[in-house]
Amino acid sequence: MRYPPDILDEIRARLPVSTVVGRKVRLKKAGREWKALSPFNAEKTPSFYVNDQKGFYHCFSSGKHGDIFTFLMETEGLSFPEAVERLAAEAGVALPKPSPEARAEGDRRKSLYDVVELAAAFFEGELQGRAGVRARDYLARRGLGVETQRRFRLGYAPPDRFALRDHLATKGVAVEHMVEAGLLVTGEEVAVPYDRFRDRIMFPIADPKGRVIAFGGRAMSADAPAKYLNSPDTPLFNKGRLLYNLHLARQPAHERGTVIAVEGYVDVIALAQAGFPNAVAPLGTALTEDQLALLWRLADEPILCFDGDKAGRRAAYRAIDIALPLLTAGRSLRFALLPDGQDPDDLARSGGPAAVERVLAGARPLVDMLWAREVEAGPLDTPERRAALEQRLREALQAIRDETLRRYYRQEIDTRLMSLGGGRPARTYGPKGDRRFFRDREGRGPVPSGGLRVSPILARSALFSGGAAESPREAFIVSALLAHPEWLRDHAELLADLDLAGRDARALRSVLLDCAAAGETFDPAIVAARLERAGFAEAASRLAARVRPGDRWALDPHADPVRLGDALRQAITLHRRARTLHSELRAAERALAEEESEANLAWLREVQSQLTSIEGAEADLEEPGRDL
Repeated sequence: MRYPPDILDEIRARLPVSTVVGRKVRLKKAGREWKALSPFNAEKTPSFYVNDQKGFYHCFSSGKHGDIFTFLMETEGLSFPEAVERLAAEAGVALPKPSPEARAEGDRRKSLYDVVELAAAFFEGELQGRAGVRARDYLARRGLGVETQRRFRLGYAPPDRFALRDHLATKGVAVEHMVEAGLLVTGEEVAVPYDRFRDRIMFPIADPKGRVIAFGGRAMSADAPAKYLNSPDTPLFNKGRLLYNLHLARQPAHERGTVIAVEGYVDVIALAQAGFPNAVAPLGTALTEDQLALLWRLADEPILCFDGDKAGRRAAYRAIDIALPLLTAGRSLRFALLPDGQDPDDLARSGGPAAVERVLAGARPLVDMLWAREVEAGPLDTPERRAALEQRLREALQAIRDETLRRYYRQEIDTRLMSLGGGRPARTYGPKGDRRFFRDREGRGPVPSGGLRVSPILARSALFSGGAAESPREAFIVSALLAHPEWLRDHAELLADLDLAGRDARALRSVLLDCAAAGETFDPAIVAARLERAGFAEAASRLAARVRPGDRWALDPHADPVRLGDALRQAITLHRRARTLHSELRAAERALAEEESEANLAWLREVQSQLTSIEGAEADLEEPGRDL
């Protein structure tokens, strides 16, 4: 049977090519495309590419090219109807029955496209005619000139109740087709159907192929009940499953690697005029799951750029809840926050492309917006209120279906809660209540209990301590720089970024950084004098005493500079890695305590394995005379 083109388009829209192909071919991300070894020829170098934005695959080795239907036909030997039926079932698209009625339905839809196209042409003519003087003046004040009007096919619906109806009637269009296309208002209480759009600037809404299927109308009168009015849902149009300007934004979004979602039609057009043609907008509704799917087909991290008022912020916050269950590795959202009281149109007209670029460049990740939303919900000045914040965040994260991604979100949120003083010691239990280990009440370290054990050496290490004792490694780093302050020239920034556990190490680091800022980085005598004046000479002695015997050669003023440079670099790298694993261990404990899943247990074991590797390095370094 012959399937209507709109049915095939719907299946393609719901099933990205990478999803269908990825079941048979191991795809690897390559910029805005995917690549793989050819499924049609034996090869060692990938020549097979998939492009979700354009909706096709191409194999350079075999020359084969096609869409999701072609791929099943090529790889499984299905006929076209069989491929359509299988993918339609997967996409949840109902196929028409092969009957005269189905063919009639296809013809009817085709005629509706013609009806809506006739209406679009009528509105365009009215805008440029005598009736559209006020509308043209309004558009000119908004900076939308004649060329822009033509590109976006802007129009004007005159105020007469029957202007469009009578015009279409002269073209032979039946009233019932006008009603079905959403152009007329009808009902039991409406004796004579009349034009839905009157005295409004008209924004045609096109499908992905560029065919006009609906309209949005902006009222010219301040007394109009609704400032913006959209077409109702029709056989051609569903406002929750399409984006304004999708057909024009698709190619620029592919070329630039991103797409910008704004709130309104004029915002889209203003951004296009400012040099950002990769802008789209929802159609008078909050962002829907289907619209998010369309955005993700254009870019892995679309930018939501909503108005800088409370309504715009609420829209951004609602988008978070829609997005969280749909997030996957590498697929998220960013949020560009506009100045208070401005929309993208205001920004583009007042500041030009540079102002827009600055806002987009500062787009924040979704986790930042989630945090901001919950923090702004109320004061955090008591333990109870901070506990409520933590509960809200944890409930929100439960919506993330991808276990690995949910784990990383928890780790990030836990770090932020700790900065508020909201962190808490976590007792960790494995699956089925098997207790693995827990942190003591002061959070000083893990106490071994059962399956996942921490060695005595590692348990003593400052890797697990949040207290004031310095590890021999951080004692070595700071003491070596005190003895050889000339190395601050290359290591000052690294030293400033180090997470030091010990009180003495942190205090002495401050002295070193002060010396570096003052330009006194090459004279050990000046550093020693600063230590004496600040009362830190005794702290320097205590810290030096914690350096391992095998490492104390580095404190000699005449130490080999090459050997010293290598030792410092290795020590800083290993210390930073150890502190990162320390933080990740705590996050893994909390995650497993809250959700006893195999993924969380595997995470915990992976961190423990990496810590064991560092434990081995620590043990080696404790051998007398062993070099760093």
